[in-house]
Amino acid sequence: MTIAMFTDAYWPRINGVTVSIDAYSHALMRAGHTVVIVCSSYPETMHIKSISVYEEAETRKPVVIQVPSLPCALSNEDRIAQIHKMVWISRQVESYRPDIIHIHSEFVIAEFGYQYAKRHNIPVVHTFHTLWEEYIGNYLPVFPVPLLKFIARRILTFALKRADVIIVPTVQVEEVLKKYKLKNELCLLPTGIEPDYFNHNELQIAEFRGIMERMYPPLRDKRILLFAGRVTKEKNIDFLLRILPVVIEKHPEAVLLIVGNGPHLSELQKECERLNLKDHCVFAGYLERKDLALTYAISDVFVFPSLTETQGLVTIESMCAGTPVVAIGSMGTVMVMDGDNGGFMVQHDEHEFTMRVLDLLEDSELYKRKVSEARLHAQHWLIDNLTIKLLQIYEKTMKRNEA
Repeated sequence: MTIAMFTDAYWPRINGVTVSIDAYSHALMRAGHTVVIVCSSYPETMHIKSISVYEEAETRKPVVIQVPSLPCALSNEDRIAQIHKMVWISRQVESYRPDIIHIHSEFVIAEFGYQYAKRHNIPVVHTFHTLWEEYIGNYLPVFPVPLLKFIARRILTFALKRADVIIVPTVQVEEVLKKYKLKNELCLLPTGIEPDYFNHNELQIAEFRGIMERMYPPLRDKRILLFAGRVTKEKNIDFLLRILPVVIEKHPEAVLLIVGNGPHLSELQKECERLNLKDHCVFAGYLERKDLALTYAISDVFVFPSLTETQGLVTIESMCAGTPVVAIGSMGTVMVMDGDNGGFMVQHDEHEFTMRVLDLLEDSELYKRKVSEARLHAQHWLIDNLTIKLLQIYEKTMKRNEA
Protein backbone atom coordinates (compact mmCIF):
# COMPACT_ATOMS: atom_id res chain seq x y z
CA MET A 1 0.00 0.00 0.00
CA THR A 2 1.17 3.53 -0.74
CA ILE A 3 0.01 6.26 1.63
CA ALA A 4 0.33 9.96 0.78
CA MET A 5 0.32 12.14 3.89
CA PHE A 6 -0.39 15.86 3.53
CA THR A 7 0.68 18.21 6.32
CA ASP A 8 1.54 21.85 6.87
CA ALA A 9 3.91 20.84 9.70
CA TYR A 10 6.87 18.49 9.38
CA TRP A 11 10.57 18.45 10.27
CA PRO A 12 12.34 20.68 11.14
CA ARG A 13 9.13 22.12 12.65
CA ILE A 14 8.81 20.52 16.08
CA ASN A 15 5.34 19.88 17.43
CA GLY A 16 2.96 17.01 18.15
CA VAL A 17 1.77 16.79 14.54
CA THR A 18 5.31 16.29 13.26
CA VAL A 19 6.05 13.65 15.89
CA SER A 20 2.83 11.78 15.10
CA ILE A 21 3.49 11.74 11.35
CA ASP A 22 7.09 10.70 11.86
CA ALA A 23 6.18 7.85 14.21
CA TYR A 24 3.40 6.43 12.05
CA SER A 25 5.29 6.82 8.77
CA HIS A 26 8.25 4.78 10.02
CA ALA A 27 5.98 2.14 11.55
CA LEU A 28 4.07 1.86 8.27
CA MET A 29 7.33 1.40 6.39
CA ARG A 30 8.44 -1.30 8.82
CA ALA A 31 5.17 -3.06 7.98
CA GLY A 32 6.15 -3.01 4.29
CA HIS A 33 4.23 0.02 3.01
CA THR A 34 5.37 3.13 1.13
CA VAL A 35 4.84 6.59 2.62
CA VAL A 36 4.97 9.87 0.74
CA ILE A 37 4.84 13.06 2.83
CA VAL A 38 3.79 16.36 1.25
CA CYS A 39 4.75 19.25 3.52
CA SER A 40 5.78 22.89 3.64
CA SER A 41 9.42 23.80 3.13
CA TYR A 42 11.30 25.49 5.98
CA PRO A 43 14.35 27.78 5.88
CA GLU A 44 17.71 26.36 6.91
CA THR A 45 17.76 28.69 9.91
CA MET A 46 15.03 26.57 11.53
CA HIS A 47 17.15 23.42 11.57
CA ILE A 48 18.53 22.61 15.02
CA LYS A 49 21.85 21.06 15.91
CA SER A 50 22.02 17.80 17.81
CA ILE A 51 24.03 17.34 20.98
CA SER A 52 23.51 13.60 20.85
CA VAL A 53 26.13 11.33 22.39
CA TYR A 54 25.35 8.47 20.04
CA GLU A 55 24.70 8.03 16.33
CA GLU A 56 21.14 7.20 15.35
CA ALA A 57 20.90 3.99 13.37
CA GLU A 58 20.19 4.38 9.67
CA THR A 59 16.55 3.70 8.93
CA ARG A 60 14.44 3.68 5.80
CA LYS A 61 12.95 7.12 5.30
CA PRO A 62 9.68 8.26 3.73
CA VAL A 63 9.57 10.16 0.46
CA VAL A 64 9.30 13.85 1.34
CA ILE A 65 7.95 16.40 -1.15
CA GLN A 66 8.50 19.93 0.11
CA VAL A 67 6.22 22.68 -1.15
CA PRO A 68 7.76 26.16 -1.49
CA SER A 69 6.29 28.26 1.31
CA LEU A 70 5.99 31.73 2.78
CA PRO A 71 6.28 32.95 6.39
CA CYS A 72 3.14 32.75 8.52
CA ALA A 73 2.13 36.11 9.93
CA LEU A 74 0.62 34.53 13.05
CA SER A 75 3.62 32.39 14.02
CA ASN A 76 7.26 32.72 13.04
CA GLU A 77 7.67 28.95 13.54
CA ASP A 78 5.11 28.06 10.88
CA ARG A 79 4.95 28.32 7.11
CA ILE A 80 2.18 28.74 4.54
CA ALA A 81 2.51 26.67 1.37
CA GLN A 82 2.23 28.58 -1.91
CA ILE A 83 -1.24 27.85 -3.26
CA HIS A 84 -0.24 28.12 -6.92
CA LYS A 85 1.92 24.99 -6.51
CA MET A 86 -1.16 22.75 -6.54
CA VAL A 87 -0.64 21.45 -10.09
CA TRP A 88 3.06 20.85 -9.45
CA ILE A 89 2.28 18.90 -6.28
CA SER A 90 -0.32 16.82 -8.09
CA ARG A 91 2.26 15.75 -10.67
CA GLN A 92 4.81 14.90 -7.98
CA VAL A 93 2.38 12.76 -6.00
CA GLU A 94 0.91 11.05 -9.06
CA SER A 95 4.22 9.37 -9.83
CA TYR A 96 3.82 7.33 -6.62
CA ARG A 97 0.17 6.36 -7.30
CA PRO A 98 -1.07 6.48 -3.68
CA ASP A 99 -3.84 4.16 -2.60
CA ILE A 100 -5.09 6.46 0.14
CA ILE A 101 -4.66 10.07 1.23
CA HIS A 102 -4.04 10.86 4.91
CA ILE A 103 -4.38 14.54 5.79
CA HIS A 104 -2.90 16.01 8.98
CA SER A 105 -3.79 19.68 8.50
CA GLU A 106 -6.72 22.01 7.90
CA PHE A 107 -4.99 24.64 5.79
CA VAL A 108 -3.31 25.04 2.38
CA ILE A 109 -1.65 21.64 2.09
CA ALA A 110 -4.84 19.99 3.29
CA GLU A 111 -6.54 21.54 0.28
CA PHE A 112 -3.85 20.04 -1.98
CA GLY A 113 -4.67 16.63 -0.54
CA TYR A 114 -8.42 16.96 -0.88
CA GLN A 115 -8.19 18.20 -4.46
CA TYR A 116 -5.83 15.39 -5.44
CA ALA A 117 -8.12 12.79 -3.85
CA LYS A 118 -11.17 14.22 -5.62
CA ARG A 119 -9.53 14.19 -9.06
CA HIS A 120 -8.25 10.63 -8.65
CA ASN A 121 -11.18 9.18 -6.68
CA ILE A 122 -8.98 8.18 -3.75
CA PRO A 123 -10.39 7.87 -0.20
CA VAL A 124 -9.30 10.38 2.44
CA VAL A 125 -8.51 9.84 6.11
CA HIS A 126 -8.09 13.04 8.15
CA THR A 127 -6.45 13.16 11.58
CA PHE A 128 -7.70 16.11 13.61
CA HIS A 129 -4.72 17.04 15.76
CA THR A 130 -5.32 20.57 17.03
CA LEU A 131 -8.21 22.25 18.83
CA TRP A 132 -7.85 25.53 16.97
CA GLU A 133 -10.84 27.04 18.75
CA GLU A 134 -8.89 26.92 22.01
CA TYR A 135 -5.64 28.30 20.55
CA ILE A 136 -6.65 30.97 18.06
CA GLY A 137 -7.32 33.67 20.66
CA ASN A 138 -3.63 33.57 21.66
CA TYR A 139 -2.56 34.39 18.10
CA LEU A 140 -5.12 37.14 17.39
CA PRO A 141 -5.71 38.79 20.78
CA VAL A 142 -7.10 42.01 19.26
CA PHE A 143 -10.25 40.23 18.07
CA PRO A 144 -13.15 38.98 20.23
CA VAL A 145 -12.64 35.34 21.19
CA PRO A 146 -16.23 34.28 20.32
CA LEU A 147 -15.78 35.66 16.80
CA LEU A 148 -12.46 33.88 16.38
CA LYS A 149 -13.93 30.59 17.59
CA PHE A 150 -16.83 30.95 15.15
CA ILE A 151 -14.46 31.52 12.23
CA ALA A 152 -12.21 28.64 13.30
CA ARG A 153 -15.15 26.28 13.52
CA ARG A 154 -16.34 27.23 10.03
CA ILE A 155 -12.88 26.65 8.54
CA LEU A 156 -12.49 23.32 10.34
CA THR A 157 -15.95 22.13 9.34
CA PHE A 158 -15.25 22.93 5.68
CA ALA A 159 -12.03 20.90 5.77
CA LEU A 160 -13.23 17.95 7.82
CA LYS A 161 -16.58 17.29 6.18
CA ARG A 162 -14.85 16.13 2.97
CA ALA A 163 -12.99 13.27 4.68
CA ASP A 164 -14.24 9.70 4.46
CA VAL A 165 -13.01 9.03 8.01
CA ILE A 166 -11.79 11.37 10.75
CA ILE A 167 -9.24 10.07 13.24
CA VAL A 168 -9.31 11.65 16.69
CA PRO A 169 -6.44 11.13 19.16
CA THR A 170 -8.55 11.27 22.34
CA VAL A 171 -12.10 10.85 23.56
CA GLN A 172 -12.08 14.51 24.57
CA VAL A 173 -11.32 15.63 21.00
CA GLU A 174 -14.03 13.27 19.76
CA GLU A 175 -16.55 15.01 22.03
CA VAL A 176 -15.54 18.40 20.61
CA LEU A 177 -15.99 17.20 17.03
CA LYS A 178 -19.43 15.81 17.79
CA LYS A 179 -20.50 19.40 18.46
CA TYR A 180 -19.60 20.21 14.85
CA LYS A 181 -22.42 17.86 13.79
CA LEU A 182 -20.34 16.25 11.09
CA LYS A 183 -21.62 13.12 9.36
CA ASN A 184 -18.18 11.55 8.99
CA GLU A 185 -17.20 8.35 10.75
CA LEU A 186 -14.96 9.09 13.77
CA CYS A 187 -12.21 6.65 14.76
CA LEU A 188 -10.26 6.92 18.01
CA LEU A 189 -6.53 6.40 17.49
CA PRO A 190 -3.85 8.08 19.61
CA THR A 191 -0.27 8.63 18.53
CA GLY A 192 2.09 5.88 19.60
CA ILE A 193 5.69 6.08 20.72
CA GLU A 194 8.85 4.56 19.28
CA PRO A 195 10.32 2.43 22.11
CA ASP A 196 13.78 2.33 20.52
CA TYR A 197 14.23 6.03 21.27
CA PHE A 198 14.12 5.26 24.98
CA ASN A 199 16.40 2.24 25.18
CA HIS A 200 19.50 3.80 26.73
CA ASN A 201 22.09 2.23 28.97
CA GLU A 202 23.48 3.90 32.08
CA LEU A 203 26.66 4.99 30.31
CA GLN A 204 24.75 6.83 27.56
CA ILE A 205 22.57 8.55 30.14
CA ALA A 206 25.57 9.57 32.28
CA GLU A 207 27.47 10.91 29.25
CA PHE A 208 24.46 12.90 28.11
CA ARG A 209 23.94 14.33 31.58
CA GLY A 210 27.57 15.46 31.57
CA ILE A 211 27.04 17.26 28.27
CA MET A 212 23.90 18.98 29.52
CA GLU A 213 25.58 20.04 32.78
CA ARG A 214 28.50 21.57 30.88
CA MET A 215 26.12 23.45 28.63
CA TYR A 216 23.81 24.48 31.49
CA PRO A 217 25.76 24.72 34.80
CA PRO A 218 22.59 25.21 36.95
CA LEU A 219 21.75 21.55 36.21
CA ARG A 220 24.92 20.26 37.86
CA ASP A 221 24.13 17.80 40.68
CA LYS A 222 20.50 18.96 40.71
CA ARG A 223 17.20 17.10 40.70
CA ILE A 224 15.53 17.99 37.44
CA LEU A 225 11.87 18.86 36.99
CA LEU A 226 11.32 18.68 33.23
CA PHE A 227 8.80 20.39 30.98
CA ALA A 228 8.93 19.60 27.25
CA GLY A 229 6.72 21.18 24.61
CA ARG A 230 6.00 24.36 22.72
CA VAL A 231 6.47 27.46 24.83
CA THR A 232 3.08 29.07 24.35
CA LYS A 233 0.48 30.55 26.68
CA GLU A 234 -1.86 27.59 26.28
CA LYS A 235 0.79 25.29 27.76
CA ASN A 236 0.30 27.11 31.09
CA ILE A 237 4.04 27.09 31.89
CA ASP A 238 3.64 30.16 34.12
CA PHE A 239 1.96 27.73 36.52
CA LEU A 240 5.30 25.96 37.00
CA LEU A 241 7.10 29.20 37.81
CA ARG A 242 4.52 29.91 40.50
CA ILE A 243 4.98 26.55 42.23
CA LEU A 244 8.77 26.39 41.84
CA PRO A 245 9.60 28.65 44.83
CA VAL A 246 7.63 26.35 47.14
CA VAL A 247 9.46 23.30 45.79
CA ILE A 248 12.95 24.81 46.12
CA GLU A 249 12.18 26.07 49.62
CA LYS A 250 12.08 22.42 50.70
CA HIS A 251 14.45 21.13 48.03
CA PRO A 252 17.09 23.71 47.07
CA GLU A 253 18.64 21.09 44.80
CA ALA A 254 15.60 21.19 42.47
CA VAL A 255 15.76 22.91 39.09
CA LEU A 256 13.15 23.38 36.37
CA LEU A 257 14.36 22.46 32.87
CA ILE A 258 12.20 23.80 30.04
CA VAL A 259 12.81 22.15 26.68
CA GLY A 260 11.15 23.84 23.74
CA ASN A 261 10.64 27.19 22.11
CA GLY A 262 7.78 29.42 21.10
CA PRO A 263 6.24 32.89 21.22
CA HIS A 264 5.89 32.94 25.01
CA LEU A 265 9.58 32.27 25.69
CA SER A 266 10.75 35.85 26.28
CA GLU A 267 7.86 36.53 28.68
CA LEU A 268 8.69 33.41 30.67
CA GLN A 269 12.35 34.37 30.88
CA LYS A 270 11.43 37.82 32.18
CA GLU A 271 9.07 36.30 34.73
CA CYS A 272 11.83 33.94 35.81
CA GLU A 273 14.11 36.90 36.49
CA ARG A 274 11.35 38.81 38.29
CA LEU A 275 10.82 35.86 40.63
CA ASN A 276 14.58 35.52 41.18
CA LEU A 277 14.57 31.97 39.80
CA LYS A 278 17.46 32.22 37.34
CA ASP A 279 19.57 29.73 39.32
CA HIS A 280 16.71 27.23 39.38
CA CYS A 281 15.33 27.52 35.85
CA VAL A 282 17.02 26.48 32.58
CA PHE A 283 15.68 27.21 29.10
CA ALA A 284 17.27 24.69 26.72
CA GLY A 285 15.33 25.47 23.54
CA TYR A 286 14.48 22.75 21.07
CA LEU A 287 16.29 19.42 21.16
CA GLU A 288 16.31 16.73 18.51
CA ARG A 289 14.14 13.72 19.22
CA LYS A 290 16.97 11.42 20.25
CA ASP A 291 18.32 14.08 22.61
CA LEU A 292 14.89 14.73 24.09
CA ALA A 293 14.58 11.01 24.85
CA LEU A 294 17.82 11.20 26.83
CA THR A 295 16.61 14.37 28.56
CA TYR A 296 13.62 12.45 29.91
CA ALA A 297 16.06 9.85 31.22
CA ILE A 298 18.20 12.35 33.17
CA SER A 299 15.15 14.03 34.73
CA ASP A 300 13.55 13.15 38.05
CA VAL A 301 9.96 14.30 37.47
CA PHE A 302 8.11 15.35 34.33
CA VAL A 303 5.83 18.29 35.12
CA PHE A 304 3.05 19.06 32.65
CA PRO A 305 0.51 21.82 33.40
CA SER A 306 -1.08 22.15 29.93
CA LEU A 307 -4.85 22.62 29.87
CA THR A 308 -5.46 22.25 26.13
CA GLU A 309 -3.35 19.23 25.15
CA THR A 310 -5.06 17.14 22.48
CA GLN A 311 -2.90 14.07 23.14
CA GLY A 312 -0.45 14.53 25.99
CA LEU A 313 2.09 12.45 24.10
CA VAL A 314 5.02 13.87 26.05
CA THR A 315 3.66 12.35 29.25
CA ILE A 316 3.79 8.89 27.68
CA GLU A 317 7.28 9.53 26.34
CA SER A 318 8.40 10.47 29.83
CA MET A 319 6.90 7.28 31.25
CA CYS A 320 8.61 5.20 28.59
CA ALA A 321 11.91 6.64 29.80
CA GLY A 322 10.97 5.68 33.37
CA THR A 323 10.38 9.25 34.59
CA PRO A 324 7.20 9.74 36.68
CA VAL A 325 4.73 12.46 35.69
CA VAL A 326 2.77 15.10 37.56
CA ALA A 327 0.20 16.59 35.18
CA ILE A 328 -3.04 18.53 35.26
CA GLY A 329 -5.91 16.25 34.27
CA SER A 330 -7.26 18.08 31.24
CA MET A 331 -8.08 17.12 27.65
CA GLY A 332 -5.70 14.50 26.21
CA THR A 333 -3.83 14.05 29.48
CA VAL A 334 -6.96 12.50 30.99
CA MET A 335 -6.93 9.69 28.45
CA VAL A 336 -3.21 8.95 28.34
CA MET A 337 -2.77 8.86 32.11
CA ASP A 338 -6.19 7.41 32.95
CA GLY A 339 -5.77 8.37 36.57
CA ASP A 340 -2.53 8.19 38.55
CA ASN A 341 -0.80 5.73 36.24
CA GLY A 342 2.92 6.46 36.10
CA GLY A 343 2.65 9.47 38.36
CA PHE A 344 -0.14 11.77 39.51
CA MET A 345 -2.95 13.41 37.57
CA VAL A 346 -4.18 16.41 39.56
CA GLN A 347 -6.65 19.28 39.44
CA HIS A 348 -5.67 22.74 38.19
CA ASP A 349 -4.54 23.59 41.70
CA GLU A 350 -1.09 24.87 42.62
CA HIS A 351 -1.07 23.35 46.10
CA GLU A 352 -2.10 19.87 44.96
CA PHE A 353 0.38 19.91 42.07
CA THR A 354 3.20 21.01 44.37
CA MET A 355 2.41 18.35 46.98
CA ARG A 356 2.54 15.58 44.40
CA VAL A 357 5.91 16.81 43.10
CA LEU A 358 7.21 16.89 46.68
CA ASP A 359 5.87 13.38 47.29
CA LEU A 360 7.97 12.06 44.44
CA LEU A 361 11.06 13.95 45.54
CA GLU A 362 10.81 12.87 49.17
CA ASP A 363 9.43 9.32 49.18
CA SER A 364 11.98 6.96 47.59
CA GLU A 365 9.71 3.91 47.80
CA LEU A 366 6.84 5.78 46.17
CA TYR A 367 9.22 7.02 43.51
CA LYS A 368 10.48 3.52 42.67
CA ARG A 369 6.90 2.27 42.46
CA LYS A 370 5.91 5.08 40.09
CA VAL A 371 8.96 4.46 37.89
CA SER A 372 7.93 0.82 37.40
CA GLU A 373 4.32 1.82 36.94
CA ALA A 374 5.30 4.41 34.31
CA ARG A 375 7.27 1.94 32.21
CA LEU A 376 4.44 -0.61 32.36
CA HIS A 377 1.73 1.93 31.46
CA ALA A 378 3.74 3.20 28.47
CA GLN A 379 3.62 -0.26 26.87
CA HIS A 380 -0.02 0.34 25.91
CA TRP A 381 1.09 3.14 23.58
CA LEU A 382 3.73 1.44 21.45
CA ILE A 383 3.57 2.64 17.85
CA ASP A 384 3.69 -0.75 16.11
CA ASN A 385 0.60 -1.94 17.97
CA LEU A 386 -1.35 1.20 17.13
CA THR A 387 -0.22 1.07 13.48
CA ILE A 388 -2.10 -2.20 13.10
CA LYS A 389 -5.26 -0.27 13.98
CA LEU A 390 -4.34 2.50 11.52
CA LEU A 391 -3.94 -0.04 8.71
CA GLN A 392 -7.35 -1.48 9.57
CA ILE A 393 -8.83 2.01 9.21
CA TYR A 394 -7.11 2.43 5.83
CA GLU A 395 -8.30 -0.94 4.53
CA LYS A 396 -11.87 -0.42 5.68
CA THR A 397 -11.98 3.04 4.10
CA MET A 398 -10.56 1.80 0.79
CA LYS A 399 -13.05 -1.08 0.58
CA ARG A 400 -15.92 1.29 1.25
CA ASN A 401 -14.67 3.59 -1.51
CA GLU A 402 -14.55 0.69 -3.99
CA ALA A 403 -18.12 -0.39 -3.27
